[in-house]
This record gives sequence, C-alpha cells and structure tokens, in this order.
Amino acid sequence: MLKIRKDDTVLVIAGKDRGKKGKVLHVFPKINRALVERVNMMKKHVRKRREQDQAGILEMESPINVSNLMVVCKHCSKPTRVGFKLLKDNTKTRTCKKCGEAI
Repeated sequence: MLKIRKDDTVLVIAGKDRGKKGKVLHVFPKINRALVERVNMMKKHVRKRREQDQAGILEMESPINVSNLMVVCKHCSKPTRVGFKLLKDNTKTRTCKKCGEAI
C-alpha cells in the first residue's frame, strides 16, 4: 500500500528535480510510481494524426518513483513522513508524523 495518493502535494527529495513541489496527478501502485505535475519532464516527438492536431515536440510529465517523493503536510506545510491512526469510529486515517494532524 502506497502512502502517497492523488491530489497530495509532494516534495521531490532525490533526482534531477530535487526540491520541486507539485501535485500528484496519478498514482501507479503496481510499479511504485506517481505522476507529479511539472516534475520529471520529458520530450516526446509527435506526428500529426488528424487535421486539427499539432505536430512537433511536446513536453510532458513522466512517472517518478515514490521513494523520491515526500508528502507535504497541509497544516504545518513541511515535508513529512506519513503515519496511520485509527479513529473512534474505526476508520483509518493518514497522519503527519511532525504535527500529528490528519493529512
């Protein structure tokens, strides 16, 4: 089970984009990767398929390994590890290890 989910704000802690923050667009749990907005950009050469399509070199995000990402807490706005807590109604929530608040 991955501790990073869609729409989380994450900080890149390793690699060529180290220090960048971005929003998680998609998570691929089987390959342990996530697609983060404006991080790990690559260039793709695209041919014109239809009349209205644009041909050329497109810049797009590629998935980055989850081990290179760290969740940024909404409350303390610091990069943190993710913990889990059981609430009184027996629901499991993700919590910030630094401030203890629910993510």
